Amino acid sequence: MANTDQKRYKVLVVEDERALRETLCLNFELEGYQVISCSNGKDALDIFRTHKLDLAVLDVMMPEIDGFSLCRTIRFEENYTPILFLTAKGTGADRIEGLRIGADDYLTKPFNLEELLLRIEKLIRRSDSIPTIPDLDVFEFGKCSVHFKSYHIIDKDGEMRILSKKEIMLLKLLIQKKDVVVSREEILEQVWGFDVFPSTRTIDNFISTFRKYFEDNPRQPQHFFSVRSVGYKFSP
Repeated sequence: MANTDQKRYKVLVVEDERALRETLCLNFELEGYQVISCSNGKDALDIFRTHKLDLAVLDVMMPEIDGFSLCRTIRFEENYTPILFLTAKGTGADRIEGLRIGADDYLTKPFNLEELLLRIEKLIRRSDSIPTIPDLDVFEFGKCSVHFKSYHIIDKDGEMRILSKKEIMLLKLLIQKKDVVVSREEILEQVWGFDVFPSTRTIDNFISTFRKYFEDNPRQPQHFFSVRSVGYKFSP
């Protein structure tokens, strides 16, 4: 894959089983990635805090700090590096918990190496393609504001509200493409990824919530529009 462009993507591998860690590192390096590795959650947290990473592959059952706790801490510190769990903990409840706390993907052991490499490629490309607002932490329109780094908004009544990661990602996408209709397919790909597709009703519910927060009259929106059979549009 990895580097059809000039950039060498930096991947962190956190795995306490030495043989598997070395195998993963070797294969990632052969794909052109720059690899950092460690064997426990404490060292991984230090690496997250001192390196700019493009993706992290985490085990769940690790010494010092387990993978789930590490992921929670990383997300609490507002680090949104893509995270893929690679673990023997393969129950539905484990997978749901991993995704709920902020992981972007979850693959169980034993695994297919080619599938792992494809998932990593997809996550990195998706992360690269998520729109960013250059040098802008806050977007203001009317009486409202969106604070991207702290995940909060000031609504039409001047109240502060904390939003979820998905809500902020959807707001960022719509704001970045203001006055342009964004298709449901693009929203699903950019905000939810390819593996966990919600129903289009879920997007409708997000838009409805945005109208309650930002519109003086949610039934006659001035900012958040649904375009039947096409998608959604934001106008400041």
